[in-house]
Amino acid sequence: MSQHFDLIAIGGGSGGLAIAEKAAQLGKRIALIERSKLGGTCVNAGCVPKKVMWYAAHLASAVAEAPGYGILADLAGVDWSRLVEGRNRYVAAINAYWEGYVERLGIAHLKGTARLVDARTVAVGDELYSAEHLVIATGSRPIVPRLPGAELGITSDGFFALAEQPKRVAIIGGGYIGVELAGVLRALGSEVTVVALEDRLLWLFDPLVSQVLAENMRTSGIEIHLEFEVAALERDEQGIALIARDGQRLGGFDQAIWAVGRAPNSRELGLKAAGIEVAPNGVIPTDEYQNTQVPGIYAIGDVAGREPLTPVAIAAGRRLAERLFNNKPEVRLDYDNIPTVVFAHPPVGKVGLTEPQAHERYGDTLSIYETQFTPMRYAISAHGYRTAMKLICAGPEERVVGIHLIGDGVDEMLQGFAVAVKMGATKSDLDNTVAIHPCSAEELVTLKEPVRRPGTR
Repeated sequence: MSQHFDLIAIGGGSGGLAIAEKAAQLGKRIALIERSKLGGTCVNAGCVPKKVMWYAAHLASAVAEAPGYGILADLAGVDWSRLVEGRNRYVAAINAYWEGYVERLGIAHLKGTARLVDARTVAVGDELYSAEHLVIATGSRPIVPRLPGAELGITSDGFFALAEQPKRVAIIGGGYIGVELAGVLRALGSEVTVVALEDRLLWLFDPLVSQVLAENMRTSGIEIHLEFEVAALERDEQGIALIARDGQRLGGFDQAIWAVGRAPNSRELGLKAAGIEVAPNGVIPTDEYQNTQVPGIYAIGDVAGREPLTPVAIAAGRRLAERLFNNKPEVRLDYDNIPTVVFAHPPVGKVGLTEPQAHERYGDTLSIYETQFTPMRYAISAHGYRTAMKLICAGPEERVVGIHLIGDGVDEMLQGFAVAVKMGATKSDLDNTVAIHPCSAEELVTLKEPVRRPGTR
């Protein structure tokens, strides 16, 4: 005989925890199914451990810059094992927090792999559980292409399992993960080469950001090869080698890291038994309210294929709980103008439309404002990274429809500007805001003449 709940969340990552927490707070009987540690990719092999590594790399970079300011510091090396130990201890504390919090909320934490039996029933091992509402929040996993020698490379999961720092690293992929890992490893002293299939890094971001990012990465000593299509990995006496379709060969690497994207965790859930058909790429299709094609079954987070970001999964989960259990039938997540940051060195941030996207939506009624500069942090340093900012405005009122940033501190400054964009701010609203001086953020409220005026490209 099965146990019955108001809602079963399949997946104990950001989305699953968010909806389980909110629904439990609303007094509902909830089960949460997770086969691994609570927290999902974000806590265990994503945002959290990545940011710890980013902070370590940031400190290493600061030591290198310190002599320019008369600070007698020297980077003698990195104690990788101590860094990893501290990072893992921090992650374990978050795991323990979630275990205790779920228990305090009265959520039934079912440990194991979920398989749908029908549209209302889930099997975990030999046990059956049913609910009025099933939420699929199983996240995604790193992709490893089916190529000769692919097993010689590791993924981002493998990066967080490294017991020693690799000395010479090839990173395959120029998206979020590839750029972030490249920056971390280079700042900590590894020799890094990035290869990307596309003609620019972060190809989904604004072209200005891609351009300045590549310049900054090369300034740091990272080697970049674009339009490099990997056909195979090989091991020879020098180490791991990358072989391109056109015959190029890059070799001598201690480690190769696949960073070519992630695939939804949907294939092993038994979705057909519940009447759900997935897209060819594994995404579970949903409408704007997270409904799948089967009433009573929902999908949130990476598995739904929309803006694969931790705060997005959390926001979608909370709103879904409000809609189902708090008499708010119209509540849903608005997927427009979602801000995001890439923790490169220095970081990248964006909210809204890129310039090509804005032209497609608004035609030539755009005003584009740009600036590039070396921030004051590097005023008396031996070297420094460029900062670039772009403000995209549409229509005669110059409503801000896109902000694109790269540079020191943009990861923190973007949140406030994202609020302004969400509220429909115009260029005059930014102009009428008194600047904070001296800081990089003031540039966004002091931009003068557009570099491209309405009616031009």
